[in-house]
Amino acid sequence: MKNILVTVDFDKGEALLIEKAFQMANAFGSKLWLMHIAAPDPDFVGYDVGPEYIRDSRASELRKEHRQIQAYSETLKKRGVASEGLLVQGATIEMIIKESKKLNVDLIMAGHHEHGFFYKAFVGSVSAEIIKKSKIPILIVPLD
Repeated sequence: MKNILVTVDFDKGEALLIEKAFQMANAFGSKLWLMHIAAPDPDFVGYDVGPEYIRDSRASELRKEHRQIQAYSETLKKRGVASEGLLVQGATIEMIIKESKKLNVDLIMAGHHEHGFFYKAFVGSVSAEIIKKSKIPILIVPLD
């Protein structure tokens, strides 16, 4: 197992997920790819249209997320595990599948949070969708 993709959502529990990924990578001598998928920009927020304060706020948010994923990656490197941090914008499931193929990933690690009925009804479960659509093995880490 040479490459492990770890999906980080900055919700809560990512420290546990990253620690489990570290243990796995350390045991197998794998490289970790920490990936956060940022929501795509709304259509009205582009380079030419939309209020400037919205564009500035979105850019600031993306920079903060990028710094955080890079900080996690640097911490893992200091602990002796090869790691890269990625910030990708797009639809979550599609980007996970696309990036895992591009990076030649052997395992996808994702965290799972327990959500209520309304959340499941309107949003669904990212981990369940990854399981349905991925041809790459998946390790789900419970975060609750």
